[in-house]
Amino acid sequence: MPNRFYTAFDAETYGTERKVDYRSAFQIDRDRIIHSHAFRKLQSKTQVFLSGEYDFYRTRLTHSIEVAQIGRSICRYLQSRGAPLRDDFYIDSDLVEAVCLAHDLGHPPFGHSGERTLQEIMVKWGGFEGNAQTLHMLTETMYQNESGVRGMQPTRALLDGVLKYKKLFREFSAPPHNHFLYDPQHIYRSFVFAGAEIPAALHAGETLNAFKSVECQIMDWADDAAYSLNDIVDGVKAGFLTVERIERWAAGEGISAEQQQLLDHLIDAIRSDRLEMVFSRKIGAFIRSCRLRERANFMAARTNRYRYELVVAPVAEREARFFKKMANDIIFESPQLQQMEHKARKVLFDLWDSSWRNYVECGSRVIHVLPPRVGLLIEAETTQPGKARRICDWLAGLTDGMIVRTYRRLFDPEFGSIRDLS
Repeated sequence: MPNRFYTAFDAETYGTERKVDYRSAFQIDRDRIIHSHAFRKLQSKTQVFLSGEYDFYRTRLTHSIEVAQIGRSICRYLQSRGAPLRDDFYIDSDLVEAVCLAHDLGHPPFGHSGERTLQEIMVKWGGFEGNAQTLHMLTETMYQNESGVRGMQPTRALLDGVLKYKKLFREFSAPPHNHFLYDPQHIYRSFVFAGAEIPAALHAGETLNAFKSVECQIMDWADDAAYSLNDIVDGVKAGFLTVERIERWAAGEGISAEQQQLLDHLIDAIRSDRLEMVFSRKIGAFIRSCRLRERANFMAARTNRYRYELVVAPVAEREARFFKKMANDIIFESPQLQQMEHKARKVLFDLWDSSWRNYVECGSRVIHVLPPRVGLLIEAETTQPGKARRICDWLAGLTDGMIVRTYRRLFDPEFGSIRDLS
C-alpha cells in the first residue's frame, strides 16, 4: 500500500538520478549510510569516554544505533495513536532510521572536545560544525572517487532530516561557535526548500535554526532521549557518577520538588543496582511523550514533512534537561575529561599546524606528511579557505586511535615505521 505522506518531491535525489530497485528511496538512503566507510569509523570515535578504554562504554556508533532504534519506535508509536496518521499515511521509519544513523557522521575524534577545538581552528575559514560536516559528507565526500562522483546522492527528505540547523555562517552578526551551515552549503538548503524564498521572519535570531522537518525533530528528540539517559548510565559504570558526587552536586543546584523526585529515583536505582533497567523504562516513557500537531509555514503546502511537527510533553523535556545538566556538570567538567580536552587541543592544533605549513605555506617544497590522496585534494584547491576545509575534513574524519597514531608518527621519534603510513 503506497504511503501518501510522501510524494516524489520528498524522494527526489541531489546529484545524479539513482537506479530504482526493490528498495524504496529511503531504504537506499539508509543502506548507503550503513555500508559507508564513514559510518564504520564511528565505532572508534568518542561519545563520552575515549573509545577503546573499556568495551562497555558507548561510542558514536552504538549511540547512533540506539538513536535509530528510538527514532523508529517513535514512528511506530505515533502511527499507533491513529489520526492524523493512518495505514496509508505515516512517517517512514526507514527514513527516520537513516537520519538517525547519519546524524553524528560529521563529528570529529575526541568527542565534543574535538569539535570545540576544530571550531576554534576553523573560525577564520568558515567555521566547523558537526551537523554541517555531516551534510558536507553526505553531499560531497562520501563515496567520492576519481571519476567525479561526489556524495551519496541523498534524497531531499534525508538531507532535510539531517539539517538540524539551517542558518549560514555568514548570516550571523558575529562568527558563531556552533549551530550553523557552512556558507557554500546554501545550495543544499536551497535544494531542500526547492528554491522557495525563506520568509524574512525566519532569519531573525535562531528562528531558522529551529525550523525543522518532522523527521529531523524525531531524530533530535531521539538523540536527546538517548544521551540524556545513557550518559548517566555510562557515568555510573565508569565511577564518575557516585551517590556522593550526585548529592554534592544537587546541594549546590537549588533542586525543585520535581527534580528532587528524579534525584531520589536515580539514587535508589544506583543503590539497588537497577539503573540500566530503570533508565531503559524511561526511554519508553520518552517515546510515549510524543504527539503530532499540524502547523502552518511556507513549506506546509509542499510537503507533509512541514505540515506536521513533533510535540514532546514538557515533563519529559524537563527530565531530559535535568539529566543532561547533571552529566555535563559532573562528568564533562571532571578533571579526567578536561584532561582529554587538553590532549585534544594539543593533538589537533599540532596536526593542523604541520599540515598547514607543509601544504599551504610551503612554497614549492612540500613535505608529504599526509596520506597521498589527502595531499592531492589539498593541492587541488586554489584558495586558502578551500585548502583549510580539506585539512579539516581529514582531521574530522580520523578516529580516536588513528589521530593518536598519526600524532605519534609525526612527533614521537621512537614511534612508527614506514609500514605504518596510511
